[in-house]
Amino acid sequence: MVNSPVAFVLGGGGVLGAVEVGMLRALFRGGYRPDVVVGTSIGAVNGALVASDPSESVTDRLVRLWTSPEAATVYGDSIGRQLRRFAARTHLHSPLPLRRLLESELGEQTTFADLKVPFHCCAASIERAAEHWFDSGPLVDAVLASSAVPGLLPPMEIAGEHYVDGGIVNSIPIGEAVRLGAKLLFVLQVGRVERSLSVPRRPWEVAQVAFEIARRHRFARELASLPDDVRVHVLPTGGGESRDDSPWAYRDMAAVGRRISRAYTASRRYLAANVPPAS
Repeated sequence: MVNSPVAFVLGGGGVLGAVEVGMLRALFRGGYRPDVVVGTSIGAVNGALVASDPSESVTDRLVRLWTSPEAATVYGDSIGRQLRRFAARTHLHSPLPLRRLLESELGEQTTFADLKVPFHCCAASIERAAEHWFDSGPLVDAVLASSAVPGLLPPMEIAGEHYVDGGIVNSIPIGEAVRLGAKLLFVLQVGRVERSLSVPRRPWEVAQVAFEIARRHRFARELASLPDDVRVHVLPTGGGESRDDSPWAYRDMAAVGRRISRAYTASRRYLAANVPPAS
């Protein structure tokens, strides 16, 4: 029987974050509820909705969001148009479609204090070159800061400081959940830690592999240093696709439904086999 403080830890990963919806559905149908939610990047987007409605019904909202025309507009410009813009600025996409999407789902004036369970999201401060956790103030601005992928979206300015995607400093933030007192952690990750790395063969793969080494190193280090009374369950995605490693994978919305379904099935099986029944 589960009676320890429970955290849902939602990692970063762009469009691959659709798998987190399937994992959430498996958790809620299994009777697990979060006492705290922490998230980074796309995990902050999904996590903010969960914190606003920590019940199975939020997964229906997330499915509608992920499969909506509005979601497709976040990175919806043509490649040619993006590259022409990139020559004159530091990012390919406008943040406005994502802001409109978040304001529609969460409310333009919503703050962290309005959420039903505590929620923390991670961003990287440019000026301080440091990890920063948002847990108060306007919610949408904080989520935009956490998900401002360098090169894709512009830095988010809050109170004179500029923030970029939290995945740069803490992609799967289990340490924050432990700091907040959680004893049972469910880690919702996008599948990268499930796949082996290989030597890069194309120019864009060099940065991908380097970033992935850094990301996995921090996750492994935090896992190894957990207190003895903390239990962690890393939920499975059910497998990925070869195009997930493409530099344009972040734009691929076509596989959203398959990712959600596979992750749900795999996570339900995992929970049934490895986690005591929820109280």
